[in-house]
Amino acid sequence: MGCNCGGRARQAVTVYRLTLPNGVVRQYRTWEEADAANKRAGSVGTITAVTQ
Repeated sequence: MGCNCGGRARQAVTVYRLTLPNGVVRQYRTWEEADAANKRAGSVGTITAVTQ
């Protein structure tokens, strides 16, 4: 049986995934980081919140 780390449930983590038209996908910890990267790329990408 595997360890469950003391019985605590694993906390969900939200990351922000930036998808660019050329197929590049990057993940950022905050929306602001993803937005800044999107602006550097010419504001052509899509930002999606993903819970892991």
